[in-house]
Amino acid sequence: MSGSAVVDRDRLRELLARERETYLASNPRSAAAYAAGQEHLFGGVPMTWMNKAAGGFPLFLSSARGASVTDIDGHTYVDFCLGDTGAMAGHSPAATVAAVRERLEVLGGATVMMPTEDAAWVAGELARRFGLPYWSFSLTATDANRWAIRLARQVTGRPKILVNSWCYHGTVDEVLIVVGPDGEAEVREGNVGAPVDVRVTTRVVEFNDVEALERELSYGDVACVLMEPALTNIGIVLPEPGYLEAVRSLTRAAGTLLINDETHTLSAGPGGMTGDLGLEPDIVTLGKAIAGGIPIGAYGLSASVAAAVAGRDDVDLIDTGGVGGTLAGNALSMAAARATLSSVLTDSAFVEMKALAGRFTEGVQQVLDTYGLPWSVVQLGARSEYRFASPAPRTGGESNAAADPELEDYLHVALANRGVLLTPFHSMALMCPDTTEADVDRHTEEFTKVVAALLA
Repeated sequence: MSGSAVVDRDRLRELLARERETYLASNPRSAAAYAAGQEHLFGGVPMTWMNKAAGGFPLFLSSARGASVTDIDGHTYVDFCLGDTGAMAGHSPAATVAAVRERLEVLGGATVMMPTEDAAWVAGELARRFGLPYWSFSLTATDANRWAIRLARQVTGRPKILVNSWCYHGTVDEVLIVVGPDGEAEVREGNVGAPVDVRVTTRVVEFNDVEALERELSYGDVACVLMEPALTNIGIVLPEPGYLEAVRSLTRAAGTLLINDETHTLSAGPGGMTGDLGLEPDIVTLGKAIAGGIPIGAYGLSASVAAAVAGRDDVDLIDTGGVGGTLAGNALSMAAARATLSSVLTDSAFVEMKALAGRFTEGVQQVLDTYGLPWSVVQLGARSEYRFASPAPRTGGESNAAADPELEDYLHVALANRGVLLTPFHSMALMCPDTTEADVDRHTEEFTKVVAALLA
């Protein structure tokens, strides 16, 4: 059932306009900084996605510590956005800061063309968590996915990949594809400067659709299935019972490699959903969170995939073969990752983070029940999200159809005006080791207020 139907749209627009007026009046320095940035910043911001701001302009950062951020107008917020997962370890965790300082101030050499012992430690720890023995590093999860796709094509000799409709794997050209209303593959709207029609390189199926997956793999041209074990960036869509097992069975039968992108689903636990559920992918890709905010990406390979690539004398893994980057695996990223994994995003930290996400989920559900709202709330480990549909969507297409940008903007700007930040692209909240029960209860209290105002 659509949750938008119960909302008085005129009242929603009135409240949204009122909250935006409050936002503008409360943040004059951010508004001025945004205006000044228009002179030389493309889009007025360092990266154009920062223009996703429910209040009409982004808040500008002054400082951040733990689970809170402060803007240049002096307002401090409980931060459930956490850099859209990049700050899952919290802002500036002490152990990571100490490691970065040591690397820069004491040892020196943020990036040189030499390995460090930290890299081997990080690879070993990721092997423990995810079960894949061999690891390599990038600076972003996007690059990790790009390189994993190239390796999969090399190993299998096949040209295409397969992804889920409305997936997100960074700005990889091959993944910007959806299942259209007629069930056929369509180019995802808004793709910038695509080198070829994505349907040339990619097959697409809905998440949780085993029959469609079997059909698309039957053509024998798919090198790899690149997927999140649960969709996240179109809203959390959880796998139905038996789905992930079916994916693994079908890919093996088809001779297709399976890549689990755990960049966001790392919230499920220390080893993401792969470790939490005992999944057996051929490749795992990661990014964002594992270095405490310092840029990093990583990909892990099974023994068979590593051997298949390393055993080829026609594969250039050293120079211009298309896998690698000068700054990838740099000393600073490796030092930060070692400190973050050993001291911050530990096994025990995830236990507490998941418990807090459970408290957040329960608080939201109580509000939905109290007001009889046909919305839903979904939890994935340390992450929780509310949706404007009930039951919760089971595919990317259903999740996209449940979107209500105007309603989402109202909730986001109203909560920001009350000192609570959610991920701007959807109503997602992430816990970090510094998040407290008081932070969670603050959200529940303010969420109750903004929902009550909407339904008054």
